[in-house]
Amino acid sequence: MLKKTLSGVLAVAIGVALLLIDRKEVFVIGVAIVSAFAVYEILVATKYIKAAPSAIICIAFAAAVPFVLNYDIRHMQYVAFVFIVGLFLAMVMSHRTVKFAQMSLIAFVSLCIPFSLSCLVFIYDLIPPEHRTFILLYTCVVTWVSDSGAYFAGTLFGKHKMAPGISPKKTWEGFAGGLLISATFGAGLALAYQWAANAFLLPDTAAGVSVNIVFLALLAIPCAMLGVVGDLSASVLKRECSVKDFGNVLPAHGGFLDRFDSVLFAAPFAYLVFLEYVPITTILEYSS
Repeated sequence: MLKKTLSGVLAVAIGVALLLIDRKEVFVIGVAIVSAFAVYEILVATKYIKAAPSAIICIAFAAAVPFVLNYDIRHMQYVAFVFIVGLFLAMVMSHRTVKFAQMSLIAFVSLCIPFSLSCLVFIYDLIPPEHRTFILLYTCVVTWVSDSGAYFAGTLFGKHKMAPGISPKKTWEGFAGGLLISATFGAGLALAYQWAANAFLLPDTAAGVSVNIVFLALLAIPCAMLGVVGDLSASVLKRECSVKDFGNVLPAHGGFLDRFDSVLFAAPFAYLVFLEYVPITTILEYSS
């Protein structure tokens, strides 16, 4: 568990470094890399990587989506058209070895993963620059913390299996503990950010920063629940492919998809919430 924790801390540190660079191009490149590797890992796990033409099309599409959505979402229709036609051409060329069911699966994951992760780019655009690092970290970390909380709660109190046919170690007690830890951590993170922002990060034109701590504590709960949905969905695929992890890039965590499966549903949900309400207010200072 120590190795897993240290690896997770390192991954968060790298993410923070990318955000502190404060260049959107760098952030989009990071999202594109994670998207491409996540699709690649599924292709390897399912052994569909052997169908080289379709594999290349899927990985290229996954890498391209964050850039296209960032540049001009109106161009997405053209990229999607090329992607779909390209996949069907690849199926026709490899019809003896690649079946329609296989093509449907890789098309599905190649669409879902980059579009879901691109919601992090949408959040980057939506949140004021002085607060975006915190909000992006919050969105990811509350789902990751839930997983750790569920592990400890399940180890100590777990009795009732949650999904024994998918993930035998998950329990309802662990699930509840994970939600509680996520909400507590979300509140603590919000409180710490409010203090740090007011103590060190205020722009010259601001009198203070107000963070809706209760809202962020409550928001962590559905984010954590959706994180479990993402984790279980990935577990179904891993079980069908008879693999423990999708990769080994992150020690004790597995591959990129093993780390970001919980974010696939949480990020779009958080984006939709933040479209309606941003729980951070910068109080402007007016001169008389």
